[in-house]
Amino acid sequence: MPPDNNSARPAKLSLVVFSGDFARIHYALATASAALAIDIPVTLFFTMGGITALRRMDGRGNPGWLMLPGAPRNAHFAKQGVATFEELLSACRELHATFMVCEMGLRAENLTFADLRDDIAYEEGGLVTFLTDARANGSVVMI
Repeated sequence: MPPDNNSARPAKLSLVVFSGDFARIHYALATASAALAIDIPVTLFFTMGGITALRRMDGRGNPGWLMLPGAPRNAHFAKQGVATFEELLSACRELHATFMVCEMGLRAENLTFADLRDDIAYEEGGLVTFLTDARANGSVVMI
């Protein structure tokens, strides 16, 4: 009898997005959207430098993630047929990822929720909220 491949799948994926590096956050969004596409619930917990990815557009209409080190790679990804940052962010939103923003991380970065994009629904919380949201038979990954 073949093994049941679904038994190895996590019941939930909880990603801690703490790096302020474009490639890491891009990969977190790619991982989250892939999990969501196969019906694994996902929570993205943005903290510290990772919060920059969710910053509002600046006065010139540029999203905050363009301030991330490595962000110019997004144009290269688009040319290569790799999903762009905005495409992955939209996929996560449309596939109902939970976007949680760390209150401590906001304070550490001297930001408030008013500084974040308004096209994403956020859950406020801290580490206790995030860990309460995780599941015993899920996976927690730090990116």
